[in-house]
Amino acid sequence: MRRLFKYLFLIICVVLPFEHAFCEVRPNIMLILLDDLGKEWVSAYGASDIETPNIDELAASGMRFENAWSMPQCTPSRLSILTGQYPFRHGWVNHWDTPRWGDAYYDWRLNPSLARIMKDAGYNTVVAGKWQVNDFRIEPDVMVKHGFDDYAMWTGYETGNPPSAERYWDPYIHTKEGSKTYEGTYGEDFFTQFILDFISQNKEAPWFAYYPMNLPHAPFVNSPLEPEAEGVLGKHKAMVRYADFLLGKIINSLEEIHELDNTIIIWTTDNGTHGAIEGDLNGKVVRGGKQKITENGINAPFIVYGKELVPRGVVTDALVDFTDFLPTFVQLSGAKIPEGITLDGKSFADLILGKSNDSPREYIVSMGGLNEAKRSDKGVENAFVFRNRVIRNKRYKLYANSSPEYGLEKLVDLGNDPEERKNIIFSEDAHIVETVRKLSSILKGMSSKDNDPIYTRRDPNPWDVEVSVKSQVWKQ
Repeated sequence: MRRLFKYLFLIICVVLPFEHAFCEVRPNIMLILLDDLGKEWVSAYGASDIETPNIDELAASGMRFENAWSMPQCTPSRLSILTGQYPFRHGWVNHWDTPRWGDAYYDWRLNPSLARIMKDAGYNTVVAGKWQVNDFRIEPDVMVKHGFDDYAMWTGYETGNPPSAERYWDPYIHTKEGSKTYEGTYGEDFFTQFILDFISQNKEAPWFAYYPMNLPHAPFVNSPLEPEAEGVLGKHKAMVRYADFLLGKIINSLEEIHELDNTIIIWTTDNGTHGAIEGDLNGKVVRGGKQKITENGINAPFIVYGKELVPRGVVTDALVDFTDFLPTFVQLSGAKIPEGITLDGKSFADLILGKSNDSPREYIVSMGGLNEAKRSDKGVENAFVFRNRVIRNKRYKLYANSSPEYGLEKLVDLGNDPEERKNIIFSEDAHIVETVRKLSSILKGMSSKDNDPIYTRRDPNPWDVEVSVKSQVWKQ
């Protein structure tokens, strides 16, 4: 009976205009974020070197995006998801490995937090997988302070603690009981079951589950299903197939506990594949683009599924970037954005609910690239020089640098030149000139100065290096 009433409320909420759609039932939301995987390793996008049947079924039963941009590296993408802000604003302009380097800290008091916003809206919240933007030795319960009711995290490699390097076999995991090695366990099995157990025990209220997988990031290891895989490429394929297997397990488990009908799942990746790996995409060889702002580095596989919520079998050219998660989840959940927060993202909730044929975006932005970064030995202040920025509309993509003022470097016509080989920025065609003017004016409206990660130093501090704390206001 409870399920019948829940289903009826769901139908009413979908039919009504969105501003009136928050009845007794709000959708559960699951975000699955893979680590280092481009479209050339997802057969739904045309990859020919691998089969990913569960991901493909998710795409066929939901909405597949062609133009969703991540950031080119790990922590810039993740902080953009969690804050709804671009890296120049939240400060994680390049990859910081906080437990290892200690130069940055995602401070729950000073930064926007997606999970905290969802929790304040009445959602039960859980996270399991990779975090890497806090050091749990300094603040063991920081995940709760960020807004997660429960958590199981690979800590990231903690300097001076060799066991913490392990994320797959015999993983080193931090929970409310502390940090320890789980001998004989495969990390992704632990994380998957942890999330499913939380959902099963907390399904009387809407829930938000964030699953930032470690898969298929290096080190390349054998998976439980393919213990005999050999070589970097063989193990990479095995790891991708295991991520696909786990997605199937999640879908089946949610169906079994009657939680699938009212759940929206977003499946995506944080950046392109490791540069040592080549795949085949629609008949063309694609080298992994991690750390690059070319399309193989930032145009992420991006799928949205909702059994009773999201239109089926849709392929969309709508523009989306990773700052859009927070405002989208706010709209879906009926949450409120705290006062004083500046967001860069825009909600695509109406699109995935079938209320619109497009996202509200006229452009998307990505920022970063390791080859333009310089790490200082002076701690957080000016720790990285961050120059690369790209912006695109549905057809054209503009490359620029941001220091000292924007220098325009390249324009490509993605519609006719998807491999980005021809620079047309010097074209005198009136339409091209106007496109450059319009896209560059948007970039110039953003600060050309990149913030440092905004944080407060914690003690005891396990690092030897002195870290200077730069006074900033995160609302800027």
